[in-house]
Amino acid sequence: MPNDDPWDAEASQQVARLNPGRPKAGFYGAVPEEDEGVQPPGSEDEDEEFEEIEVLPVRPKLSAAIGGFAALLALALIVGAHATGPGSRVSYAVVLFGVQLLGLLAWIMALRPPAAGVTASVVALTALGADYLAVTGEPGELLPMFLTALGGFTVAMVAQVVRAGDRQRAKDSWRSTLLIVGGATAYATLITLTREPLGAQAILVCCTGAGMALLVARLTDAVFPKPRIAAQVARGATGIVVGAMLGTLTSAMLGSYLVLPFTPGKGAVLGLVAAVAAHLVDLAVNFGEAGRRLAGEAPTFWVARHMQGPLGGLALTAVAAYASVHWYLS
Repeated sequence: MPNDDPWDAEASQQVARLNPGRPKAGFYGAVPEEDEGVQPPGSEDEDEEFEEIEVLPVRPKLSAAIGGFAALLALALIVGAHATGPGSRVSYAVVLFGVQLLGLLAWIMALRPPAAGVTASVVALTALGADYLAVTGEPGELLPMFLTALGGFTVAMVAQVVRAGDRQRAKDSWRSTLLIVGGATAYATLITLTREPLGAQAILVCCTGAGMALLVARLTDAVFPKPRIAAQVARGATGIVVGAMLGTLTSAMLGSYLVLPFTPGKGAVLGLVAAVAAHLVDLAVNFGEAGRRLAGEAPTFWVARHMQGPLGGLALTAVAAYASVHWYLS
C-alpha cells in the first residue's frame, strides 16, 4: 500500500538519498558536515591573493660593473671638459657625440619605440645638430638647442605615424620618444658650459658628485643590498643613501679647493642635486625593467639594460649643472 504520511521514517530516508547535499537527520545533523578534500568557495582566491612574490636576486659582479661604468663615464666627461681649450671645443663635441650614440642605442633597445630605425636616425641627427649649435652658438644660450630637440621630437613622431601598424603604438609611446630625444640632446649642454667661466668647474663638481653617488650605491648593493626597495628590483636603500651622502661630501670638498664663487656649502648643494638626479634616473630605469618583466614582455638586451641607468643619470646631471650655474652660482 502507498504511504500517505510524508513525514514517516521511510520517506525521510528516501528524501535524504535523493538530496545527498542536505544535512543528515538527527541531533548532530543541524550542522552540515564538510566533505573532505572540498575547499570553501573563496579559498582559491585567497591562495592566489597571498601568492609569494618572487624576489629578484642581486648579482654582485654586475652591480660592481655598472658602478664602474658610471664612474668611468663621469671621469670622461670631466677630463674632456678640462682638456679642451677655449677655441677647440670640437674634440669635446666628438667625445660627447659618441656618448650620445651609446645612450641612443641603449634607449632605443630598452624603450622600443615604433619605427625604431627611423626614430634612431632622427634622434642622432638631432643630437648632432645640438652639438653643432653648442659649439658655434653664443656661450650659455640654450634656446637653439631646445628648439632643435623640439623639432627632432616632432619629426620622430611624424615618422612613427606614417605606417598604420606604428600609428596605434605611437599614441602610447610619445613619452618614450620624448625621453630619448631629451636624453640624447641633454649632453650638448656640457659643451655650452665649457664656454662659460664657471662651466668647467661646475661640470667637475656635479659629475663628481653624480659619479661618486652611482659608484658607491652600486658597490654597496654588491655587498649589502638591504633593505630592499622592492622585491622585483635588485637595489637596496642603504646604497642609495650612502651614495648620495658620499657624493655630496666629495663635491663639498671640491668646493673648498675651487675659486669663488665656489664654497664648501655651494659645492655640497651642487653635489646633492647631481646625486639625487642621477639616482632618480637610475632607479626609474630599474623600476621600468621590473614593470616590463612583470608584464611578460621580452627582456632588453643585457648591455643596453645595464648601461641606460648611468647614461640617463649623467644626462640629467648635465642639465642640473647648467641650471646650477645660471640660477644658483651666478
